[in-house]
Amino acid sequence: VAEPIADPQAPEIGQLIADMIDTLADAAGAGLAAPQVHVPLRLVMFHVPAARVREEDGEAAESCPFTVLINPEIEILNNDTVEDLADDMVDGLEACLSLPGLAGIVPRYNQIHYRGLTPLGETIERRAHGFHARVVQHECDHLDGVLYPMRMRDLSTLSFTSELSRAESEEQKDSEQ
Repeated sequence: VAEPIADPQAPEIGQLIADMIDTLADAAGAGLAAPQVHVPLRLVMFHVPAARVREEDGEAAESCPFTVLINPEIEILNNDTVEDLADDMVDGLEACLSLPGLAGIVPRYNQIHYRGLTPLGETIERRAHGFHARVVQHECDHLDGVLYPMRMRDLSTLSFTSELSRAESEEQKDSEQ
């Protein structure tokens, strides 16, 4: 379990953030957590590009700008009409820089509220749903030593990304015929 960051403005935290930004850019991922670069601190960064959100959540979904979140906290938001939070979970395909070449179907809460600090020490709070909520939950799991396969209900859905790409290509060819 990662340790809280006492001073978000400390020079070593600024350097960590800069290094993580470079790592995330090189990997072309949606998010990264400090433990993924072998630093056991509660820091995550993520972005949700508009094209990816529309692909996952439909036209009405909103993107999320690049965000660095220090000492994040997540609150699950459920539908007021639903008694069981499990009913507010949605299955979705996830991959991770920590498990290259693999992807699996993971249940995540569809709506969350998160808060934390910016690198300037200011509080940031947002509501998130769909893919945005999924990314935040995935990255924050890293802070507690949890990788997405530990959240999977059915490990038979864990696949090689190369096989998923091949199957998608074949499916696309079939639909064009």
